[in-house]
Amino acid sequence: MAPPIQFEALAEDALLLRFGERIDADLNDRVHAAMACLCQRLPALECVPAYASLLLRFDPLAWRGPHGEPGHRHLQAAVVDALDGHAAAAGASREVRIPVCYGGDGGPDLDDVAAHCGLRRDEVIACHTAADYRVAMLGFAPGFPYLLGLDPRLAMPRRADPRQRVPAGSVAIGGSQTGIYPDVLPGGWQLLGRTPLRLFDARRATPALLAPGDRVRFVAIDAGAFAALATERDA
Repeated sequence: MAPPIQFEALAEDALLLRFGERIDADLNDRVHAAMACLCQRLPALECVPAYASLLLRFDPLAWRGPHGEPGHRHLQAAVVDALDGHAAAAGASREVRIPVCYGGDGGPDLDDVAAHCGLRRDEVIACHTAADYRVAMLGFAPGFPYLLGLDPRLAMPRRADPRQRVPAGSVAIGGSQTGIYPDVLPGGWQLLGRTPLRLFDARRATPALLAPGDRVRFVAIDAGAFAALATERDA
């Protein structure tokens, strides 16, 4: 039996639902299923998923008590009622293919990852592109996807000396996770390669390329294809 959800009031307009305390695919499934259910049954809420928690933003005036009490207790009761017997699996998700040029200047840690994992470079690339990932959440920076599904053979600790500037589009491993840097940022993850796709662009109608719940597949490309796609992106 799944442990009960813990509720925590974070602000007058924010309620946090805690499903657990670890990075775990099953826990993240519960988070996304609950979000799908609440988006259907309580559509006025803003739902923001994380690995093992779900943040609800709400209008405090709409949920306050009859004597002006904060609305967290009323909202909590509504959430419990909405999820009771209704938290089915989340709906169908998009599959997004991300082209990646592995190694070279864009993937300076590929050899270190291969050595750490006892694999050849081509085996690391094959393992990384074979997996079916899911966007567990967005965080750290706008558009940064935390992806579940990394082959356990590729798990590797973060760098002891984080870089001050990681190039935008860098595809990286941090522990048992993989992710993509949406902009030039500091970071300590192991860099495998780069994608020419722009992960976040405030000028787009939907700024973030990826959304929580999306499925991701990485596709290896060469330097020529990277340059062509980058030129097309910037045209």
